[in-house]
Amino acid sequence: MKFVAQRVSRATLHVNGQLVSEIGCGLVVYFGVRVGDSEAQAEKCAEKLASLRVFEDEAGKMNLSVRDTSGEILFVSQFTLYGDCRKGNRPSFSEAERPERANQLYRYTAERIEKLGVPVKLGVFGADMRIEQVNRGPVTIVYEI
Repeated sequence: MKFVAQRVSRATLHVNGQLVSEIGCGLVVYFGVRVGDSEAQAEKCAEKLASLRVFEDEAGKMNLSVRDTSGEILFVSQFTLYGDCRKGNRPSFSEAERPERANQLYRYTAERIEKLGVPVKLGVFGADMRIEQVNRGPVTIVYEI
């Protein structure tokens, strides 16, 4: 599993011109599932996302998590995180999990994040999404387990 988390002031997600999800201050998380990934890895990703200290405290240091700041997560499935372009210019996605299993782990991870006290808004699995986000910092964290 891999995620890219970006700290934002706000973000919106549209599908076919319709607003599907939006958040205020929080994280936009692009989430990829690799062949063979498990629920145990999903739980570790959920804990990492809820606890990741990338928000400033009163002293201006990154000491607070999205949970500490009552922020939200816009959680977007993105199989292209497992695109391998080391050979040629067209990425290979052979490491990405098949859609049915990837969707199960995507939803499972979102549920685990919510159980840890962080509101989660979802994208639409497999859809062509339009995401607008206002990055803060910018702060971008890449995590793979």
